Amino acid sequence: MTHATTPDILNRLKRAQGHFAKIVQMVEEGRDALTIAQQLQAVVRAVDKAKVALVLHHIEHHLEEATGPLPDETRARLAEMAEITKYL
Repeated sequence: MTHATTPDILNRLKRAQGHFAKIVQMVEEGRDALTIAQQLQAVVRAVDKAKVALVLHHIEHHLEEATGPLPDETRARLAEMAEITKYL
């Protein structure tokens, strides 16, 4: 399984894709700019979260590849690192 096909990342991207399609429809219908901008911001956040999930999965995968199975303590530290990335 590649990083891009992990279920979590794929689900996030598919949700963003569906949401974006609805925004295109809103533009075609002439909806107001404020509503469209708010919805666009939601898609941007969803794509950013998918990107973070992809990068974190990549890091964890290659750490395990280089060192073997990760101990629970290391996984806990990685989870802490993942948690703090929401503030980037």
